[in-house]
Amino acid sequence: MTEPWLTLKQGDAPLLVSFPHTGMSIPAECAAALVSFPLARHDADHHIDKLYAFATELGATTVHTALSRTVIDVNRDPSGASLYPGQTTTGLVPTETFDGRPLYRAGQEPTPDEIERRKVLYFAPYHLALVAEIKRLRAMHPRVVLYDCHSIRSREPRLFLGELPVFNIGTNAGKSCDPALETAVARRCAASPWSHVVNGRFTGGWITRTYGHPAEGVHAVQMELAMRGYLPSEDDPPPWDPNFAKPIQQTLRTVLEDCLAFARG
Repeated sequence: MTEPWLTLKQGDAPLLVSFPHTGMSIPAECAAALVSFPLARHDADHHIDKLYAFATELGATTVHTALSRTVIDVNRDPSGASLYPGQTTTGLVPTETFDGRPLYRAGQEPTPDEIERRKVLYFAPYHLALVAEIKRLRAMHPRVVLYDCHSIRSREPRLFLGELPVFNIGTNAGKSCDPALETAVARRCAASPWSHVVNGRFTGGWITRTYGHPAEGVHAVQMELAMRGYLPSEDDPPPWDPNFAKPIQQTLRTVLEDCLAFARG
């Protein structure tokens, strides 16, 4: 049964688009110990779902959670192990923002039992939806592309030095997709007015690493966008301006069209 916070829109094209971090909703039982709602929503992938609203026009299937990543981060290892050993990052149930501010009042961080509860209620359904849609699409197509949508502020000194490129393509160091797909996405970004990098600071999270199995016909790509590429400011919260976003939106549309062209051979 679909959860009220989980939105699934099914298409028939060989493209599955995932939105794990755009949510803003925080259930009351998860909110009581938080410092504030604005702080708990600070690190959202702001307006990414609006940016990629055209995906369904291409026949893509979309999976979107309305829950804030502060509740539980569905793009983290459910064991709690770091995806980037030796580098600063946030966890499965974050207790601080990217810039190090505590999300919970002192001594009221989620307990191990509470984390397990959230995994069952909120983490598992998102991934069950991804698994089911990959299976459904693979039954129709020999190759499927899973495209995982993300964004982040252009400067997060605690996470990386300097300013992040606008397009940050992650393929788990080339293991989550065919080289031809990685090349096609990178070439499209290189032809745009914005900077790009492949497998730089962000090489793909749990979703990309878990479901990208090229030998099994499932090719996964994570796209982490620096917010300056599609938002007029990176304030808290950043404002949405469709006119400002339109140029990069057009490039992203061609990126997804390239993903479809690859999947269709």
